[in-house]
Amino acid sequence: MARIQAEWARERPDLDVGPQAVIGRLHRLAALLTERLCLVFRRYGLSEGEFDVLAALRRAGAPYERAPGELAAHTMVTTGAMSKRIDRLEQGGLVTRRRSAADGRGRVVALTPAGRELFDRAFTEHVRGERALLDALDPAQAQLLEVLLTTWLRQVEPPS
Repeated sequence: MARIQAEWARERPDLDVGPQAVIGRLHRLAALLTERLCLVFRRYGLSEGEFDVLAALRRAGAPYERAPGELAAHTMVTTGAMSKRIDRLEQGGLVTRRRSAADGRGRVVALTPAGRELFDRAFTEHVRGERALLDALDPAQAQLLEVLLTTWLRQVEPPS
């Protein structure tokens, strides 16, 4: 990263390329973290997006169900993308779809017992993997990083 900044400083001395030191490293770190975390998902036959759907259902608590629109909101994807994820999970026997008892026009997606069992195993491994990644920092560094990232996200992320 320092080499790249030096080259840009030479080629474009009129620009402050200092932000690349943070943004570039954060981008590289995000890609590395995503790749390591996705290894777990793949071991369980899931994509990152499918894992997110199962997580949203599991977090809902018993009976582990949500409307497709609610799932889309919880996972920050379009309803079209959500439909594709639900289709694949349904084909794998991990979720079911049914008409809503409260509103016959609406649909409900529910975690199956097999889906819950698979997700719970994958989630246990996922959390262990996150811990292992974060253990590269000492606890004070990890806490400071969390505060800094939270503050930055509040400034950059659109309000929900």
